[in-house]
Amino acid sequence: MSGIAPAAAWWRRLPNGQAACDLCPIGCRLREGQSGPCGTRANRGGVMRPLHYGRVATAALDPIEKKPLYHFHPGRDILSVAAPGCNLHCLFCQNWSLSQEPDAPTRPASPADLVAAARAQDSVGLAFTYSEPLVWYEFVRDAALAAREAGLAVVLVTNGYLNEEPLAELLPLVDAANIDLKAMDDAFYRRVCKARLAPVLAAIDGFLAAGVHVELTNLLIPGHNDAPEAVDRLVAHVAGLGRPPTSAPTTRPGACRRRRRRARRCCGRVSRPPRGWSGCTWATRRSPTWTAPPGAIRAAPPATRCSSIAAAAGPSPTCARAPPVPAAAARSRSAPDRPGRPGSLLANTSPERGGGPPRAP
Repeated sequence: MSGIAPAAAWWRRLPNGQAACDLCPIGCRLREGQSGPCGTRANRGGVMRPLHYGRVATAALDPIEKKPLYHFHPGRDILSVAAPGCNLHCLFCQNWSLSQEPDAPTRPASPADLVAAARAQDSVGLAFTYSEPLVWYEFVRDAALAAREAGLAVVLVTNGYLNEEPLAELLPLVDAANIDLKAMDDAFYRRVCKARLAPVLAAIDGFLAAGVHVELTNLLIPGHNDAPEAVDRLVAHVAGLGRPPTSAPTTRPGACRRRRRRARRCCGRVSRPPRGWSGCTWATRRSPTWTAPPGAIRAAPPATRCSSIAAAAGPSPTCARAPPVPAAAARSRSAPDRPGRPGSLLANTSPERGGGPPRAP
């Protein structure tokens, strides 16, 4: 690929060689040579350029449930890729060594390379995940177009922090998304994530209006966003979207069950088939992970390392009659995933600091 990155999308020239970024709500104004706080864009010679176009930091073949997506092609694997950078700076970030380190090692990869790797690995599509795909905007857009042309699904795992116009341009190329709704509290977003709540809520509305399959994740942090009234506000908002939530969990199994009951009381369609699920916890209790008749569940893997909730935007046609999740999809979310074939994009993937593949945020 060319050594000079293409011009970025969604920016404006300013006097004195400055460049204004219109991609996300931060609205950076960058001087010559200055990079944005997201670590993905910089002013080079008065032109805004993406820093990681055609560069991949990590790639892994994951069960799609690891994104987590429980209602979109359950049981399938998906090629999951990322570049460094994120426009949020969450104090609890699980993938900080990738999202907060713009100089993390990368290697070349074109949209055609990703499509070829996905086909070679029998992947259902491409997932842009682990860091923040919306600020990897130009490459995600081009790779999503190539994937669509090849008949592959396109998945985003995202914080949803993007301006309305760039998001509207991208959404026709997206099939499914897991959006991280961190709290229904703007003060929490400002204090813990250095961001604001309103743009995230607007983005969720935009995804749904575009017909994208949406599932929501909420990582509950003891002492910050796990109070009963905070969870009540979150599940009430999700219920107000007109689509039933699938879970309301926490970092403690007992609290998780209590929050799930709150979600079910709020949204009557939660309970049958079972739609209130706990994400991964340290417990080894059995928990449902797919849309199926009551009683059709799998054992949750022991010693998994994250807690999340998935709130699905209604049942998906792709899983309305899904069979039990096969063994490939029942692997632990934090266990090493299937290695790539020799010579493939996955063969030399860069692992997350501390060992193992990156986790879904």
